[in-house]
Amino acid sequence: MKTIGMIGGLGPESTIDYYQRMIAAYRERQPDDSYPPIIINSVNMTRVRELTETNELGKLVDLLVAEIEKLARAGAECGMISANSPHLVFDEVNRRSPIPLVSIVEATCEEAKKRGLRRLGLLGTRFTMQGRFFPEVFSRERMTLITPAPAEQEYIHEIYFRELVAGKFLPKTRQRLLTIAQRMIEQDGVKGVILAGTELPLILRESSYRGVPFLDTTGIHVKAMLDYAMA
Repeated sequence: MKTIGMIGGLGPESTIDYYQRMIAAYRERQPDDSYPPIIINSVNMTRVRELTETNELGKLVDLLVAEIEKLARAGAECGMISANSPHLVFDEVNRRSPIPLVSIVEATCEEAKKRGLRRLGLLGTRFTMQGRFFPEVFSRERMTLITPAPAEQEYIHEIYFRELVAGKFLPKTRQRLLTIAQRMIEQDGVKGVILAGTELPLILRESSYRGVPFLDTTGIHVKAMLDYAMA
């Protein structure tokens, strides 16, 4: 098995979730009481967010590539960025990366394709919901992505950084997120909802809502990473 390098800290709660899920998924495949080789580089999420908000994407690419180079020097043979929003610059980072990277967006698109889902809701930070990096990948498979209404997007973005990244998973927030999902199911006709923020599966833990599946990008990414590393 190849040694996996993970860019973590984006944020800390989801990094812990990634690590735990990686071990659990590996041990389901390899029931010999062993553990997968993983190197985690926890980067400064505040700096990553600042560069994203100010649209300094060249500097963001430089930062992520430098942190991936640290993983490579530490012995990582393949890697992943354990967050959705930084995939805004994934293509350029991947081109400059010294090790092959597995994309959370590509992996999620492949999962949606396997499930036959063509019209999906997209929940995440403002950077993800308003960015082109998810639609560009999904449009290749003729899939349509629907984002929440502007006021709903502002709410999700605000609670994402004020609560979820800080590890606060409140019942009232969970209910509001489910209400947004329900509206998108009923009014927008979505057949699946992408939890395109790696903290969202920590508050929306069910696999579906009212018969409509939630696509858990953390779990999907973990599976794709292990598929590559163990091939």
